[in-house]
Amino acid sequence: MLGGGSLEKSASPDSSLGNEQQQQYTTNYYDPDIAPPAAGDYDEYLHVQCPPHTTQRKLVAKIDLRVIPVLSILYLLAFLDRTNIANASIFGLREELRIVGTTQYNTALTIFFVPYIIFEIPSNILLKKLKPHVWLSACMFAFGLVTVCQGLVQNYSGLLATRFFLGVAETGMFPGSFYLIGMWYKRSEAQRRYSFFFGSTSLAGAFGGLLASAIGKMNGMRGYLGWRWIFILEGVLTCVVAILFYFIIPDFPEDAKWLSDEERIYIQNRLRKDQGRSAAERSIGIRDVINVFKDYKIFVGGFMYFGLIVPAYSYAFFAPGIIQSYGYTPIGTQLHSVPPWAASFTFAMIVAYFSDKVKHRFAFAMGPICLAIAGFGILITVHDNRRLQYAALFFVTMGVYSAMPVIVCWFTMNLGGHHRRAVGTAWQIGFGNIGGIIATYSFLPQDRPNFYRSGYSICIGFICLSAASCVLYAGSVLWQNRMRAKAPTDLGLTEFEKTEKGDMSPDYRYLL
Repeated sequence: MLGGGSLEKSASPDSSLGNEQQQQYTTNYYDPDIAPPAAGDYDEYLHVQCPPHTTQRKLVAKIDLRVIPVLSILYLLAFLDRTNIANASIFGLREELRIVGTTQYNTALTIFFVPYIIFEIPSNILLKKLKPHVWLSACMFAFGLVTVCQGLVQNYSGLLATRFFLGVAETGMFPGSFYLIGMWYKRSEAQRRYSFFFGSTSLAGAFGGLLASAIGKMNGMRGYLGWRWIFILEGVLTCVVAILFYFIIPDFPEDAKWLSDEERIYIQNRLRKDQGRSAAERSIGIRDVINVFKDYKIFVGGFMYFGLIVPAYSYAFFAPGIIQSYGYTPIGTQLHSVPPWAASFTFAMIVAYFSDKVKHRFAFAMGPICLAIAGFGILITVHDNRRLQYAALFFVTMGVYSAMPVIVCWFTMNLGGHHRRAVGTAWQIGFGNIGGIIATYSFLPQDRPNFYRSGYSICIGFICLSAASCVLYAGSVLWQNRMRAKAPTDLGLTEFEKTEKGDMSPDYRYLL
């Protein structure tokens, strides 16, 4: 359970800003209005009255059960349908479709990212307009259907077409889910939820390897090779789940019919105290989008994610080929691809737990980044020790796939309000996924005799870019917190003006 912890302590709601709170600001903690505890059933730190029929712990657990598992399964299937082409290539896809050029397969991977990148921000705007349960389930059904079609193509051109439309259908899944999660939880609660959700990519990698090893045994059934059955069966599964999820995917807190009126008001109030008002009642316009990009931190956040996307997709798309180069059979390759993914999920949850516990993100992003660099370093230099090379894959997955959710959560939860969060999250994911295009050309067939040194070097370079961007972002939020702590907070702004500013309001404090 992702429970919210023991949060029934209380504090006097009339407490003023004192030395302790000022110290919290200067040391870059992010919960405003911190005051000494006192009697009463209030949300810890935020002083919002909990409904008498429940407790905050029970209510957060209720939200966990309704929000996180559904979105995690949704993204697990999205990532599975996106990357199962790597498993399919082991079972005859290249040979039957006559993919013989040195870069034809890489181009098929690349074309997915073109619409996926372009439509990120429009997708999040539509998510808010149409409601999450409508938009996300529709997108899910669409990419499931396209995946089935991918298993029926007869030539390379058909594969390119289905990969393009798969990118169109999947464009809203990741930023939309991150945006939705961010509108349900306080910042001190978010990392474990984000990491669990993001961990679905690791579970998809593990599940995909196991599933492919089983489906691959259907090779020749009804005249279809094994690679076709991988696409067809996984696509059908996605379509069936999408129909069910139309009735299950949660909407935003203000629209949640599965909460009582008291619970809904309480959830909105606690989020408002933690993150500021959300301006959920107003639609997002072009001016909102332009205003978001006036903040240089938005661009830094994009590069933080961009730098890790290259090694993340490089591993997701090419791990089966790398593992097969160690001398395993097709079935053995699929089975050996599972443990590194499973280890990355476990490690990511450990990192998330301690990150939430100490209310800090920067160090918990840099630590895994260093681990990933060590893994790629081993892969570049060691070519005659299969066990050590295989162990290095664990370092790579544990590092990359643990740092990514920390970075996205850190950036997303530092954005205040519906408008800045919707646009900023979509920008970070959309811009970051340009790295997916680079990743698709990082490991070329002609590099295999050279042990893929070029691909590993590219991955290290982009991980270093992400690390440098994290340092810059951490320095920026630390500096802005200290400047705001020293500046007068009473600038005559109305509540409406503060709401419109979001995290740019002088009252807002960022998380380091």
